Amino acid sequence: MQITDIRVRKMTKDSKMKAVVSVAFDNEFVVHDIKVIEGEKGLFVAMPSKKSNDGEYRDVAHPITSESRDKLQKAIIEAYEKALTEESEV
Repeated sequence: MQITDIRVRKMTKDSKMKAVVSVAFDNEFVVHDIKVIEGEKGLFVAMPSKKSNDGEYRDVAHPITSESRDKLQKAIIEAYEKALTEESEV
């Protein structure tokens, strides 16, 4: 399964959540509401989640292997950084 499109919606600069992203796979399947968050060790990606009856948040979609997670995170962060670069060039 290949990543075929990443759409980045940047958030306010004062927030720890830097962007909300939608990722398309094989031009056939899309996952919305993936978050780019600024953590203590830099940017990371949080999968879309929903609150369960016990008050905990559970991912509704996520990569199964660490290799897939790394590939997805790298692509999303690169797309986010590209969006920042394009914004500063305007």
